[in-house]
Amino acid sequence: MRALPRNLVSLAVSGLFLCLLSFGIPAVFSQKPTAPTEPSPSFQPQSRPECTHQKHPIISIQALSPWISTFSHPGVRDYSQLTLDLTRNELIVGARNYLFRLSLSNVSLIQATEWGPDEDTRRSCQSKGKTEVECQNYIRVLLVNKTEVMTCGTNAFQPLCITREVGNMSRILERVNGVARCPYDPRHNSTAVVTDSGELYAATVIDFSGRDPVIYRSLGNMPPLRTAQYNSKWLNEPQFISAYDIGLFTFFFLRENAVEHDCGKTVYSRVARVCKNDIGGRFLLEDTWTTFTKARLNCSRSGEIPFYYNELQSTFYLPEQDLIYGIFTTNVNSIAASAVCAYNLSAITRAFNGPFRSQENPRSTWLPTLNPIPNFQCGTIEDEGPNEGLTERSLQDAQRLYLMNDVVQPVSVNPLVWQDNVRFSKLVVDIVQGQDTLHHVMYIGTEYGTILKALATTNKSLQGCYLEEMQLHPPGVKEPILSLQILHGDRTLFVGLNDRVLKIPLARCSSYKTEQMCLGARDPYCGWDRKQKRCTTIEDSSNMSQWFQNITACPLWNQTIDGAYGPWTPWQPCSHDDGDGTSACLCRSRGCDSPPPLCGGKMCEGPTIEVANCSRNGGWTPWSSWGQCSTSCEIGFEVRQRSCNNPSPRHGGRVCVGQAREQRFCNEKVSCPQPVFWSSWSPWSKCSAECGGGVHSRSRNCENGNSCPGCALEYQACNLESCPEVRRNTPWTPWVPVNITQGGARQEQRVRYICRAQLADPHELQLGKRKVETRFCPNDGTVSCDTDSLVDELLRTPGVRLTGSSWSLWESWTTCSQECAKGYRSRKRSCTGMDGKNSPNTCRGSPVEYQDCNPQPCPVKGAWSCWSSWSQCTVPCGGGHYQRTRTCTSPAPAHGGDICIGLHTEEALCNTHTCQGGWMAWTLWSACDDLGLQSRTRVCGNQGSPCVGNSTQYRDCNEIPVILPASGYDKDQQCGGFTLLHLIATGVSCFLGAGLLSFLVYVYCQRFHKPSQESAVIHPTTPNHLSYKGNTTPKNEKYTPMEFKTLNKNNLLPDERTNFFPSQIQQTNVYTTTYYPTPLGKYDYRPDSSPSPCRTYNPS
Repeated sequence: MRALPRNLVSLAVSGLFLCLLSFGIPAVFSQKPTAPTEPSPSFQPQSRPECTHQKHPIISIQALSPWISTFSHPGVRDYSQLTLDLTRNELIVGARNYLFRLSLSNVSLIQATEWGPDEDTRRSCQSKGKTEVECQNYIRVLLVNKTEVMTCGTNAFQPLCITREVGNMSRILERVNGVARCPYDPRHNSTAVVTDSGELYAATVIDFSGRDPVIYRSLGNMPPLRTAQYNSKWLNEPQFISAYDIGLFTFFFLRENAVEHDCGKTVYSRVARVCKNDIGGRFLLEDTWTTFTKARLNCSRSGEIPFYYNELQSTFYLPEQDLIYGIFTTNVNSIAASAVCAYNLSAITRAFNGPFRSQENPRSTWLPTLNPIPNFQCGTIEDEGPNEGLTERSLQDAQRLYLMNDVVQPVSVNPLVWQDNVRFSKLVVDIVQGQDTLHHVMYIGTEYGTILKALATTNKSLQGCYLEEMQLHPPGVKEPILSLQILHGDRTLFVGLNDRVLKIPLARCSSYKTEQMCLGARDPYCGWDRKQKRCTTIEDSSNMSQWFQNITACPLWNQTIDGAYGPWTPWQPCSHDDGDGTSACLCRSRGCDSPPPLCGGKMCEGPTIEVANCSRNGGWTPWSSWGQCSTSCEIGFEVRQRSCNNPSPRHGGRVCVGQAREQRFCNEKVSCPQPVFWSSWSPWSKCSAECGGGVHSRSRNCENGNSCPGCALEYQACNLESCPEVRRNTPWTPWVPVNITQGGARQEQRVRYICRAQLADPHELQLGKRKVETRFCPNDGTVSCDTDSLVDELLRTPGVRLTGSSWSLWESWTTCSQECAKGYRSRKRSCTGMDGKNSPNTCRGSPVEYQDCNPQPCPVKGAWSCWSSWSQCTVPCGGGHYQRTRTCTSPAPAHGGDICIGLHTEEALCNTHTCQGGWMAWTLWSACDDLGLQSRTRVCGNQGSPCVGNSTQYRDCNEIPVILPASGYDKDQQCGGFTLLHLIATGVSCFLGAGLLSFLVYVYCQRFHKPSQESAVIHPTTPNHLSYKGNTTPKNEKYTPMEFKTLNKNNLLPDERTNFFPSQIQQTNVYTTTYYPTPLGKYDYRPDSSPSPCRTYNPS
């Protein structure tokens, strides 16, 4: 059944009543009570006193002015850091470039200390692309510790921390580097807390770009520790909110991108904690927290599908109640909504005592993991050994178990307060004694610069109550609350704004003049004293029995109620006349009585009567707009449509006549551009190796252009299977005698080598196993030993030289066996006997002589290195050039090798656009002319219009002083008779003075600028230091300082976004060469000097 259009409802009313009368059925409305509950169109809301109440009172800045004390300083902005010094009744304020000490009574100025960056630091900041506003000193850490106050500021993107005397902040006690204690950028969220023992726990970023978040401990007597570096599973783009020192732990509240969330990117709020006695790990997690764990905070509205407030903005800790309040909002890109949730420390402890949530590898899901130490209380290992002093938590568990599986739940199912269309920013909570109970009163700062006063209660009648809203800006001004600080004892609220500091009293009971106003305000601070007949605080009451409060419901709810329709009556037959005839239909009605509108509420919207199931003839809807052309170029077509549902034919009505779709040609005169596309890939090239892993490539061309997306060349590994094992045996060496008896018998040996490897090229084999054969050759001839002829003759011939035999002259040396890298050459001679015949056995000595030759190294052919990066352009405009270079060092030519062929420098044009005013860049200054002037010119780059200014510039040449020779002076004109003795005395005096000055500078630097041990390790390549101690003993002298390592030294589990690629194995060419020993004389054999049959070398 389908309802009729609203314009037909009025026509159906008469038909409905006719139908009811004709069937004899009483009208639907006649079944209602006599007093009508459905308001008529002329209904006017009754004027009642409760209808005039507002939702909650809004206190304007004009109404608050008599109660407010204000402090501001000319030119100072960003009053974002407020700290109480109760021992001196002072409020310490940190603003941009200033520190202030104010009186708690009226925020009057006690001391102002300017602390801005110096000019060099500011210029350095602006040279890095930062603005003048960013390059200031924004105070981000302001902590009072007994008699000292720790102040840290951004210092124009060079963070700096200074410890000052709390009663005189101009007196500096210590300077330390602010890195890891204060952010570089004032827009980065950070937090810090100092313990009673002096350790500073800071949560911030430690690099210029803000990509290295850290929770870092420094100062004090404990070793410096940090969270794992560049590990998104520990900290994933966090926004730090607050930190608290509670018992054995230090707690940090933050929000971050959830690594365990599998679908898209989302932000979770977290609470993290570390043990204060943690000293890091040994070998694993060195200089890193071993007790770091974190859990998710849940703040949501219950329902079938809960509504989550995922982003934590501010927290407040009530140590008396063990409660932590938190402000949560929706994502900045979502619809604005805010809520306040409260958490017990016991609930947080339960989450940390529960199971962990871990991920075995980057591709697996996060699963619950049993907690090995369910009730961990920072216990330590007491046994003597390398792990003495470590916490009892396993280092392996600390590497992978840091995310808790259980979510920290708030004290109530729903938030204490929630509101849509506004974002809360800051929060403080006060505890107020009421007439019957304690009340927790929340003061919530908003992004619009207002403060909401609300009750924190689980009572449903009071939940979500706003007691009042204080406006701190004039109408039309909306600036967020930067900081809130509450003084419980004095019931005072301090507010930090961008341009001033405000002090607002929390109890303003005298503003309620009557008993009705006092009790109706539902203010926990105030009650009506019937004896004094005025509104007072409980402390100022004359008698508790005469002091009354009425905090049982929200104070001033808006009683205006909009009307809403009740249920429809059952369908009943009726008739309907649409002008073309009477049709039989079904009708029903409803009344605006659930509830009826009250106190000016809106009337119900929509029809009160519906008519259905009437016969209708179909009607066309208007044509739709022409759709998009089917082609972006060349001829296409476009379509428009209409539907037969205006109205649709039903219950026997006629259908529509005509076409429901039309189309026409389009883009008839638009030609398509030539398509740009890649050609097909070429076949894969031959693999660079037949086995053992090689590469081959293929290429493609960009057709009809030169800007195709993608790569023109593609590489792929090939032939990855292992090479077959290749074995080669060297030839046997000749038999060589190793032992000869007096009887002439001898023992001979020969050797060969077996070379084996899995290589693609058998010529690259390397030397392997050595095999030796031995034989015995007796002198009686019973065994034939095939010995080298020269050795055999030497053994048989007695060592007696016949008379008359002599050696001939040596022949010429043979050609060297190698052209370089040390070869050998030989020469021969012959022995001539008395008969003139050749008798080599009758002469003493060797007929062959060997000599080393060509010891010079082989020449190395030079090769180019890779091109360097392009340099910066020589000019910012007007046409300059940049260049890149390469060197002939891969390798460099050596020992007469060929040099590299080609250019060592390439240049290209850059910044060819014209300069401001249309001029091109100036030329270089010319040489000095006869008039002592230099000139340079520039060319006008405007086409058709003149440039403003001169095209030529002149300047005087630099005057170079001329020292005339001493002989040019007249001796009579010399003043005082300057002699060589004076010159020597002057030189000695200058030398002694310079030496004394250098010694004083060295002593000064050693005494006042000596870097501390701790601070010298934050950035090993920069002079920045974490701590500056002067001549004092470092506080961490017991421990080795920690480096913020860029490598994963801690053996932490790698982040899933980190890819590891094994380096390619370098393959060197291996050559083998076999040498055979030369014929040896009887007394020439030396086994220890025998050359190796196989020699390997690597070509350079």
